[in-house]
Amino acid sequence: MHQLALYRKYRPKNFDDVLGQDHIVKVLENAIETKKVSHAYLFVGSRGTGKTSVARIFAGKIGVSANDLYEIDAASNRGIEDIKELRDGVRVLPFDSKYKVYIIDEVHMLSKDAWGALLKTLEEPPKHVIFILATTELEKVPETIVSRCQVFTFKKATGAICRKMLIDIGKKEGFELDAGSAELVAILGDGSFRDALGALQKILNFSKGNKIKKEDAEKITGAPKTTLINNFLSAIAEKNLEKGISVVRQASMENLDMKLYLKLIIQKFRLAIILRYAPEIESEMKADVNESDLEFLKELIKIDKESMIRSPALSILLEEYQNIDDAFIAELPLELALVRILEQKGNKT
Repeated sequence: MHQLALYRKYRPKNFDDVLGQDHIVKVLENAIETKKVSHAYLFVGSRGTGKTSVARIFAGKIGVSANDLYEIDAASNRGIEDIKELRDGVRVLPFDSKYKVYIIDEVHMLSKDAWGALLKTLEEPPKHVIFILATTELEKVPETIVSRCQVFTFKKATGAICRKMLIDIGKKEGFELDAGSAELVAILGDGSFRDALGALQKILNFSKGNKIKKEDAEKITGAPKTTLINNFLSAIAEKNLEKGISVVRQASMENLDMKLYLKLIIQKFRLAIILRYAPEIESEMKADVNESDLEFLKELIKIDKESMIRSPALSILLEEYQNIDDAFIAELPLELALVRILEQKGNKT
């Protein structure tokens, strides 16, 4: 068993280690080089995209020691008394650094009174203090706070970057992930490096061998099996509503996460369309798709006699994906998608 969490073990230690946030790293590095460091930053982005890691690296790059770095979780320190205590602390000079840095994570959780107290400090901050606020919900941060910060928006992890990270870290841990398993884990991460590494850790901990195949990843993580995804797509290509409904029912009986199931369907449907419109890039797709999946996609296009595997059907799947959180019957959006798609006439768009 791997005792140390992978996301902690492989947390970025310097700017070169930060993945997918070059637009932010370059600006911060330039600010350090030109000595134009702001007194307040606001890092915005979904979970696991590197906000606090970048904040720590930035603090280290401007020479802030551990004694002068303060991390506050606003989810559990959200009241006015907590912020008043912070305000008293910022007046004290740094112990052994030029600056004191306060990283306030989940800053959107602060109470109304706490926001007011923090605003006073941001309006007239001591020269030796730098605030780095981090949030996943920018809309909950008062405009008066936002306007006094330099705002940086962190991007979600792209599939390509996340897959490479997973394969590289797998190798460092003594495991070999095939393209299909890396793709699945990246999808499970949903744009979060941390969540992807959490899923990878589970797989490595419970894998019986050093070579990780997609089937292993599916079994260990409880992700929908490839056959359920393929059969759904085949039902569309064959215009077989009964088969499609039967597949959805089977997925429901296995108590699968329907949102994840539909997401995996959309992912493979997209690849089928790419392969249909641009068959010349098949060799490039081999880096992201295992051989059996690629063969299935090629066969899917062949059996699609009425041109169902095209963009209108993908649009319907995407629409139903947006509706799935509000569905009181979990499998209903997939059933509706099937009906809507198969009602269409084949087309060439």
